[in-house]
Amino acid sequence: MSTVLVVDDSATLREMISDVLKKSGLNVIHACDGVEGMEKIQAKCPDLVVVDIIMPRMNGYELCRWIKSDPTAQNTPVVMCSTKDEEFDRYWGTKQGGDAYITKPFQPKELIDTVKQLLQKTG
Repeated sequence: MSTVLVVDDSATLREMISDVLKKSGLNVIHACDGVEGMEKIQAKCPDLVVVDIIMPRMNGYELCRWIKSDPTAQNTPVVMCSTKDEEFDRYWGTKQGGDAYITKPFQPKELIDTVKQLLQKTG
């Protein structure tokens, strides 16, 4: 069973995203900001990371750059999930190493399809 790390500073959104992913058969762990996310990845690298962009201490762009530069985590797919929905935001997310970009609010099917597609590529 694949493990997904959900990194979001909103407890409500962390729970909502976790519930959607768990219902589709995935194991889910979470972190409340980029620093905690980095610590969880260092402890045991997940199969995929879903990350918010606007967070305290370390934002999603910074976490994504760290993941993609870390030798043990660099092949881990990153799904950026944010309310920032301008074309520039998507472009910048990709430039930071993001593998996919989903804007909030999103349809649960969109999230599941994106996550499963990326897991198939790496698995």
